[in-house]
This record gives sequence, structure tokens and C-alpha cells, in this order.
Amino acid sequence: IYFIGFFRETDPALLIADWLSFHARLFAVIRFESIIHEFDPWFNYRSTHHLTINGFYDFLNWFDDRAWYPLGRIVGGTVYPGLMVTAGLIHYVLNLLHITVHIRDVCVFLAPVFSGLTSISTFLLTRELWNQGAGLLAACFIAIVPGYISRSVAGSFDNEGIAIFALQFTYYLWVKSVKTGSVFWAIGCCLSYFYMVSAWGGYVFIINLIPLHVFVLLLMQRYSRRVYIAYSTFYIVGLVLSMQIPFVGFQPIRTSEHMAAAGVFALLQAYAFLQYLKDRLTRQEFQTLFFLGVSLAAGAVFLTVIYLTYTGRSTLCCYIPDLCRYAKIHIPIIASVSEHQPTTWVSFFFDLHILVCTFPAGLWFCIKNINDERVFVALYAISAVYFAGVMVRLMLTLTPVVCMLSAIAFSSVFEHYLGDDMKRESPPIEDSKEGLGPNIKSIVTMLMLMLLMMFAVHCTWVTSNAYSSPSVVLASYNNDGSRNILDDFREAYYWLRQNTEEQARVMSWWDYGYQIAGMANRTTLVDNNTWNNSHIALVGKAMSSNESAAYEIMRSLDVDYVLIIFGGVIGYSGDDINKFLWMVRIAEGEHPKEIRSDYFTPQGEFRVDKAGSPILLNCLMYKMSYYRFGEMQLDFRTPPGFDRTRNTEIGNKDIKLKHLEEAFTSEHWLVRIYKVKKEENRDPLVHSPRSSSSRQKYTSKKVQDPPRFSNGEL
Repeated sequence: IYFIGFFRETDPALLIADWLSFHARLFAVIRFESIIHEFDPWFNYRSTHHLTINGFYDFLNWFDDRAWYPLGRIVGGTVYPGLMVTAGLIHYVLNLLHITVHIRDVCVFLAPVFSGLTSISTFLLTRELWNQGAGLLAACFIAIVPGYISRSVAGSFDNEGIAIFALQFTYYLWVKSVKTGSVFWAIGCCLSYFYMVSAWGGYVFIINLIPLHVFVLLLMQRYSRRVYIAYSTFYIVGLVLSMQIPFVGFQPIRTSEHMAAAGVFALLQAYAFLQYLKDRLTRQEFQTLFFLGVSLAAGAVFLTVIYLTYTGRSTLCCYIPDLCRYAKIHIPIIASVSEHQPTTWVSFFFDLHILVCTFPAGLWFCIKNINDERVFVALYAISAVYFAGVMVRLMLTLTPVVCMLSAIAFSSVFEHYLGDDMKRESPPIEDSKEGLGPNIKSIVTMLMLMLLMMFAVHCTWVTSNAYSSPSVVLASYNNDGSRNILDDFREAYYWLRQNTEEQARVMSWWDYGYQIAGMANRTTLVDNNTWNNSHIALVGKAMSSNESAAYEIMRSLDVDYVLIIFGGVIGYSGDDINKFLWMVRIAEGEHPKEIRSDYFTPQGEFRVDKAGSPILLNCLMYKMSYYRFGEMQLDFRTPPGFDRTRNTEIGNKDIKLKHLEEAFTSEHWLVRIYKVKKEENRDPLVHSPRSSSSRQKYTSKKVQDPPRFSNGEL
């Protein structure tokens, strides 16, 4: 693709990269079916479905009574609506053209479609930074790189699927506006930024990186009217547009992560004013005025910070300490998610392959030939590397700039070793002493091509095997290579949908809340929004308590069914027993009586066999997971009750349930559902041993006339 575009024209090669970007993400549909993946995409799909049926304004005012029982959730003010609106708009246009497509299929294929647009925007940005050849290579890289495919495969209907396109396109328009100083390009950048704000919370990366670029340009004495026009337009118009998103609201003028943009805007105005005065005053007058102005500004800022800190109105003053306290206190609910863990070197190589080694070379080429726009890409690379090292999920922000800089490195090498031969009309007669030159060029070129082929093979394998398996459908392979499909999740959710009351309330760990609401259409107590830590902690306390104490909690929450995930039969490592310590840890933060050490052995081990803690062996989660499991012998080599996930024989095989009864267990025991028994309907006046006078006293307190409105209605 690179050589097609480099030697001939751009358009065919770019279209091939776009085509490749779309089709490389279809492994999940080909191997399984057209289905929504993971957890968060199920809420996004459910919200999009509601939007297409009821309209945009009803969606903004939608109160979801099937989430966070008994609290509920106001959806319109707690989501970034860009993803839902985009899918809903595409569905509307297709139906307007009489192309009948279900909204689910639009959601499934939205991310692959936008990945093609991401390739185009990356090409445009890299071409502005370097040249057309590097842009083509960057488009090819981002089309197949695993670091981006992991969030954009078919069925991954999540915010990042469209947000990376908005991110790259916003940066392209910003670079274009800085190079031209045109208000037209700056307004385009604002509109793209508005779309990014509506799509993903990662817009904060933009609103901090662009001000950082302007600040560094000022430090490097690269101030120009182009920079002034571009940033002033971007900040003012972008600020107003971003505040139109209900979930964002007034955050751009209140929260600390937006203060850098405001500070750079004020600094830029002051710098421009000083430049204006410098051209109209003498040197001595300007120095005196400059010193006075700086002193007054510093004093005003200092007094303002003191006042805001004293009154407790400043979030900026407490931002750095809050980060430290956040890591120490608020980490359990965040750290329980695997994608929030620090990134390992293996993850860098797995997601980027050879690009990890080549993108520093591209960064060096940019720094060596520095200009305004290459300052931007250097800052982009340095900040993205830092954030990607903090959290696995932020690898997504690093991937585009790695593709761009690696493309610059490869393009520079190809131009150096092939450019002279291409320009030379007739090759000169080679001297015997210079015979090694063409050989070296050929060797280097072949090595580069081998690296690119290895990169393509790696990306295809990772995409096919690691990032194209939906979490709701599992697959196992036999010794002969044949495949078994494990559909326990959908089997269980379908059973809930068909065999429970429509208003039934299901308690589970928060990981499965979106899927239960999306596929079973039943009310859940907690879900993947995780906005109420105390509610999640209460569910964790119920799971980690003994059955009687857990029953009291479930009665207070009106729970009808309890759903758990158990992988001991098939060796599934992501089950609730392996997540159990996170439940205890989160519950411990809200309920100090829950002590994590009680669930360990005296030697500090977490064990489910006979040596395990008695508190663990009698808690609700253990009982629900291993109920009737002690009677099951999986094969002749292991005893009954052998847990394949923990590779041990369970310690409590004689489990009796008093307040729960087994309602459903999936084919491979992966999903187990228990029904909460209702309390016996006892009349306190008949069964109470109290005297008649005490009964009257009891009834006088409990039995009252129902309240009535003024019109007499109950």
C-alpha cells in the first residue's frame, strides 16, 4: 500500500487502507455472530435502542428504573451521548433510504466503520506533520495495530470506537489552524472537539495537550498571530460548545483538569498585549511597566488562591493532594478492574509490536527538524507515553501517535535508501570501491520490509485470537482442533427474561449489571456505572456475610434473585470466587466490621479447601458457588468437588441453603441463579404471645388510616 501511494497516487492506497481497517475487525462476526461484546457496550446498545424508539429528547430525560434499585438512574445527564446519537442518526438515515437495518447491526459495525475514518484522519495529520508517504504508512499502521483494534472490533460498541477518530481529526484541524492562522480551520477544530466531548471523557486529554502546546511555543519564543488566532478561537468557541453536553455542564469552568486551558488563554492574552506595548513604548518604559504588571498579577493570583483554599471553593488547590488520597483510599473500586492496572512491557509489545522500537526514531526526526506542528507531536508522544504507563486502558491514547512517529521513521529510511535511485534517470557506472553501496541499500530495504511483514502477521494473529472473542460467548478447543461454543451467559439471561416476573430484582456483582439489564431486561441493584460506592459495598457485604445476615440485607433491598458466575467446572478464571476478595475489600471501606484478614488462613493464604478460613467456607458467595458441587465428579482422576479453576478439592461439600433455593444452573455451571425465599406470611396479632392490651398497643402503632389527597383519592 505504501509503495502504491508513494510511487503513484494517494487516493487508491488510502482507500485500500480504509478497506483493510474495516475488514480486519470482522473476525468476531465471522467466528461467532453479530453480537454486542463485553459489558459497557450492552448499556450503550440499550440506550441507543431507547433513543431510536422514543426520540432524542425522551432519551435526554430518560429515568432508568431498572438500574441501581431502589435509586434508579437519570441516563441523559450521566452519559456522553455522542455514541448513541451517532448510531441512531446512521440508523435513521439508512431507514430514510429504505435500507432496513436493525439498530443492533448498526451498533455492531459502527466501530469498524469509524476505524476507517480514523485511518483517513491519521493520514491527514501525519501528512501535515511530515509528508504524504509517512501519512500512508501511518494510515496502514493504525488500520491493523492491536492497540487500537482492541477497542474497535465489530461488536465493541463503546465510546472509544468513535472517540479516537474525533481525537485524531481534532488534532489534524488544530495543526492546520496553527499552520494557517485561519479562523475557518479553528472553528472546524472546535466542532470536532465538541463531537469528542460528546463521545468520551478522554476529551480532557485534548483540552490539556493543546494548551500545553501553546505554552511551550511561548517558552520557545515561537509566538505568532497564527497561534493567537487559533488558540483564542478554539478556547472560546470550544468552551461554549463543550458546556452544551448535559453530563459536562459547567465542569470546564469549575474543575481542576480544565484550569490549565484557562490559564494558558489568560497568559496568551497577556503575552499578546505585552507584544503590542513593546512595539509602542521605549525599552525603559516597557521594562518598568512589565515589572509592575507581573508583580500585580502574581499578588492577585496568590491572594485568590489563598481565599479559595480558605473557603474550600477551589478544586485546583486540592488537586495534587487529592490524587495521592485517591490512590490510597478510593482505589478498591477502580483497582478491581483489570484495564486500570499499570501497563507492563509485555502489553506494550503485544499491542504495538515493532512500533515500540521505531517510534523513538520518528520522534528524533521530528525534534531534529523542529517547527510549530512538530512541537505538538513531540508533546503528544511524551504525554501519551506517561499516561499509557499508568493505566492499561490509556494505551489507546498512545497508539495513534506511535503509528504516526513510526511511519515517519520508516518513511525517512525508505526515502534515504530508495530516493536517490528513484530520482536518478540513468544509474552511473559503479566503481569497484563503491560496489557495497547498492548492496547495503538492498539489505536495509529488505530488513525493513521483513519487519513490516512480521508486524502484519503479528497484528492479524492478535486480532484474530485475542481481541475478537465476545465475553458473553466463550469457545473451547478439543485435541483435534474442533471448537465448542459455551453459551451459558445468554442461556442464563434468556432464562431470566422468560421465567421471572417483569419487575423481578436481581442481585449480582456490578460486573454483570449492564448485561442483565440489556439481555434479561430485569432490574439490577448495581451495574458497571459504579457511581455509588456505598451501594456496591452493601452488595459486597451481602456476598461475604453468612446466609442469615445476607438474607437480612437482601430483604432490605427487595431482592428476588441472586446471580453468580462460577467457573470451577470448566476452569473459567474470571468467576466470582476469584473476584471475591475485591468484594470484601470494597465492603470493608464502607462497613469496617468486614475485615479482609478473616477470609485468609492464619498463614495469610486464600484457600477454598479444608484449610480455608471457616468464615469463607460459610459465607453466602461460597455456598452459592459450591452448592451441590461436592456431589459432582468431573473425571476419574479427581475426587468429587474438585475445583478446576483453583485446582483443589473444596473444603465444604455438605452445603445446605435455608433462605435461598436453586432456580437455574447453566449447562456448564458457569451461571447460577438462586431465588430468595419469601418470609412466611405471619399475622403478628395471631402468633404474638403478647396480651390483648399489648396487641392493641401494637396495632395502634402499626395500623393507621392510609393518607388521602384533597380530592379524596388514596
